[in-house]
Amino acid sequence: MDYKDYYKIMGVDKTSTQDKIKTSYRKLARKFHPDVSKEKDAETRFKDINEAYDVLRDKEKRAAYDQLGSNWKAGQSGFTPPPRWQEQYQQGNGSFNTDGQGDFSDFFESLFGGGFNAGQHSPRGHQPKQGQNSHAKILIDLSDTYTGVTRSFTLQDQIVNGQVQSKARTLKIKIPKGIKPGQKIRLQKQGDAGFSDAKNGDLYLEVGFNPHPLYVIEGVDITTELTITPWQAALGEKVKVPTPTGTIDLTLPKLVSSGAKMRLKGRGLPSKIPGDFFVKLKIAFPKSLSPEAETLYQSLKGLATSHDKTENAKQKIDS
Repeated sequence: MDYKDYYKIMGVDKTSTQDKIKTSYRKLARKFHPDVSKEKDAETRFKDINEAYDVLRDKEKRAAYDQLGSNWKAGQSGFTPPPRWQEQYQQGNGSFNTDGQGDFSDFFESLFGGGFNAGQHSPRGHQPKQGQNSHAKILIDLSDTYTGVTRSFTLQDQIVNGQVQSKARTLKIKIPKGIKPGQKIRLQKQGDAGFSDAKNGDLYLEVGFNPHPLYVIEGVDITTELTITPWQAALGEKVKVPTPTGTIDLTLPKLVSSGAKMRLKGRGLPSKIPGDFFVKLKIAFPKSLSPEAETLYQSLKGLATSHDKTENAKQKIDS
């Protein structure tokens, strides 16, 4: 029999992640499905793709195949697996099963068809196998992490049953208080379905935050930009600052500069060690000046110039 290069069939390489392999499979399955494809060899290609995916998606099968691949060149004719090679991968009383996905090549049967246990041959497709874990992303509001809530999310599952189909399902998910962007929520038995009455895999949901018009989140810290007037910056007045837990009063230091940051300790994301809340100040001038306001600014300019001359004179005397 000929050696089959499953990586080449799938259009990936040996370093490819499981996600990349799954994406490639879905693309190829749509392209070569005999019911829709116009390719001459669609049926054969579709069969090879399913066979390759059956091996590469399974951690143990892929490891076993990679071990052979390091000693047997792709395309070699007269391929014969090394004697008793399967025993290297024997685990408990389990065995490789083919998930009942249809007819496979002699090459596949020589590697995986008989199982790992000597003298134990089970009919293909009748051995239980736990479903694969699946992954998805959800977006929550910033306020959700402050309170902890239960929300409904609709996920699109990819179902492969002769052809790739998208199926929606809605889950009620408890959002724990203090969850941060990038963290994952695990839902047991909500992943891919198990085979032959085996349990389903788990579903891992990576959490992200919906964009917020006021806040930028960095780790557990939150930053907001606050626009203030020139006189507020000069005089150090009290201003209102919106935070995720409500509006607070903030006293500005006198003569604060535009771009300065003020830190409110412990008012960031809730956590074992809460994050901080930063207020970045931006001084904004009015779009236009009334004659009276312009006169006042001219007076201020004169006072500032006079003050600078006085300070320079003092420095010369001191030196």
